[in-house]
Amino acid sequence: MKESIPPGGFYGFGRHERLKKRGDIDRVFRKGRSVGCPGARLFYIDNGLDHNRIVFTFVRKYGNAVERNRARRLGREAYRLLKRGMKTGRDLALLAYPPDGARPGLEFRVRQLRALITKAGL
Repeated sequence: MKESIPPGGFYGFGRHERLKKRGDIDRVFRKGRSVGCPGARLFYIDNGLDHNRIVFTFVRKYGNAVERNRARRLGREAYRLLKRGMKTGRDLALLAYPPDGARPGLEFRVRQLRALITKAGL
């Protein structure tokens, strides 16, 4: 049986939504505005496009590669779930800090990203 697309469009996380070029990422960190919450900081700037682009990055002391990749996957999924309610035309960079205690799950990342998006007015 073929999977159906949810009502209202595609919920995926496509390649065009990834912020990949070093210059674009540097511009978000240097010239963008930022908001923070415990465990993460969101940087954002207008990009002049009809969609948002996002990158997930971590401070140097954020665990090993396995932990960083897991955190990146959780961040992408949290963004995928929340992006339909966001304004478009922004480049975003989510900077995550190491967790205090247990590893955060998807619910934690969704709450964290929702709080940052609300603070930024996106």
